[in-house]
Amino acid sequence: MANQNSLPLHERIELRYTLHKVIEFIILFLLLSLLVHRLLSFNNHGFAWLIAFLCELSFTLNWVITISNKWNIVEYKTYPDRLLQRVSKHELPPVDMFVTTADSKLEPPIITINTVLSLLAVDYPTNKLACYVSDDGCSPLTFYSLSEASKFAKLWVPFCKKYNVQVRAPFRYFSNNNATFSSNDSSEFKQEWTLLKDEYEQLSLKIEDAVGNSIPFDVSQDFAVFSNIERNNHPTIIKGNVFCQPTFDEILAPPLVLWENKEGVSDGLPHLIYISREKRPKHPHHSKAGAMNVLTRVSGLMTNAPFMLNVDCDMFVNNPNIMLHAMCTLLGSENETKNAFAQFPQIYYDGLKDDPFGNQMVVLWKFAGHGIAGIQGPIYAGTGCVHRRKVIYGLSPTDTKTGERYPNIGSGNVEMLKTFGTSEEFTKSAGDALQGNTERENMSSKSIEAAHRVGECEYEYGTNWGIKVGWRYGSTTEDILTGLSIHNKGWNSIFCTPNPPAFLGCAPTAGPDSMTQQKRWATGLLEILLSKNCPIFGTLFGNLQFRMFLFYFWVLSWGLRCIPELCYAALPAYSIITNTHFLPKVSDIYTTSLEYFTVHSSKIFTSWVVINFFC
Repeated sequence: MANQNSLPLHERIELRYTLHKVIEFIILFLLLSLLVHRLLSFNNHGFAWLIAFLCELSFTLNWVITISNKWNIVEYKTYPDRLLQRVSKHELPPVDMFVTTADSKLEPPIITINTVLSLLAVDYPTNKLACYVSDDGCSPLTFYSLSEASKFAKLWVPFCKKYNVQVRAPFRYFSNNNATFSSNDSSEFKQEWTLLKDEYEQLSLKIEDAVGNSIPFDVSQDFAVFSNIERNNHPTIIKGNVFCQPTFDEILAPPLVLWENKEGVSDGLPHLIYISREKRPKHPHHSKAGAMNVLTRVSGLMTNAPFMLNVDCDMFVNNPNIMLHAMCTLLGSENETKNAFAQFPQIYYDGLKDDPFGNQMVVLWKFAGHGIAGIQGPIYAGTGCVHRRKVIYGLSPTDTKTGERYPNIGSGNVEMLKTFGTSEEFTKSAGDALQGNTERENMSSKSIEAAHRVGECEYEYGTNWGIKVGWRYGSTTEDILTGLSIHNKGWNSIFCTPNPPAFLGCAPTAGPDSMTQQKRWATGLLEILLSKNCPIFGTLFGNLQFRMFLFYFWVLSWGLRCIPELCYAALPAYSIITNTHFLPKVSDIYTTSLEYFTVHSSKIFTSWVVINFFC
């Protein structure tokens, strides 16, 4: 039997889809045959023939890139049990968890706190975790909801770990599908389950009342800072709450005990910190990218974990072992110069049947995601991703010796100050992160004061934040731009697909909301494609592989693909009006294969699948 310490923490499994590749090449042959036929008979036709040729040329190029994207389909299998056999839980690296929300009306606080509660309850040493919630709307309602949720967490987290609860978002766990007991459930579990359900319902009612009515602010308490402030004009607000395990008297009267620490594991709860960065009317805030950079700096001063998980407020934890799966991919690499981040797929719950608006991005994650995993790895999707902090700080794979890049690191070096800002405390923490020093210091009033300073809107002026360090500015799709800059440096990423899925989220179910979201995506992607950040420069002058460039081009040009599709769809009407034709005649020998394909693709469902695939 092999030594457990010698077994890999993750395996790279290449999936072979020979039949699919044959079908893809047959389709490519048909497309090329049609293009050749149009070229050979170009002189005998007019404008409609030309437009059809250009549209079909676009479809063919898109299909070639699609084949490239799916050529090496790879799946990674992780082994958390091997990780725990290799290192003890106390030796696992710390992780800072980021949750971002921007509008308490569009993103209800009840959804946000469920995401936070699911993160606080993950199976990982609690003294190694810290959860930072960024509220870009500076909403007292969000802060109030988190304050109330922190009280519920003292009951919820021990309950989840005691009974190994799988789904640790209360609103899903207490849904109708999970509201029945089995014959094997103990009376103690049933009693505690009922208690937790009642507590959660009371929490939900409190938040609903707060949403419907104004929150009574007490100027002498934590809400004083929220009085008379404007959403886009306020100072930095940071509220730290270090959880302690409550006594049984604080939870409920004995003899009912929620969690006994029989195994000697850490019995506290993770840090929970609320952050609302400073905003001023005449200062650009750079949307989510700016919020993520503030989270990075504040967490660097407070906990400075070497790994950072970021999730959107509507993506709750569906697999409590997500941290262990991520560590298997990042710590299980041959060396630390290989994988920059581990990306989990975006999977949604309670979506519309057949996904009419294409919000669930099934093709991207199920097919293209596994395909690019065999190149340089998946793109950064903006949520459900674990980053190495030093990579976010701008380190490249070739900078194996940090001192060569930043001499006298952490001692007021001019280059460090220009890169990371004028805060000596943060510069020191950045130096520790770059050198791999993972020792955590206790949060103090000094670190809180410095955290307020790095959260100011003027702190980034004259620095490399948003340019070479942190989340990148210059596009509304900051996630794609940040991931592209990481891949340009030669880093790889890894596609982590545990079972059950790591995260579940909710996608827009209304047409206007979907259009607004997709408009923002298309705009942001074009901003990257038509700028100096275009991936072709990463291939020519950086370390971006050519096939990875093709994938980025495929993603960034997504908003442009509607142009040939609309033109092609308008050709039948144009041909009828002008008494012309753009399709080859039925008697043409070149159209036999095309006719067969067209007839069998005319079914409504098949056509719908094709449209979704190309979109």
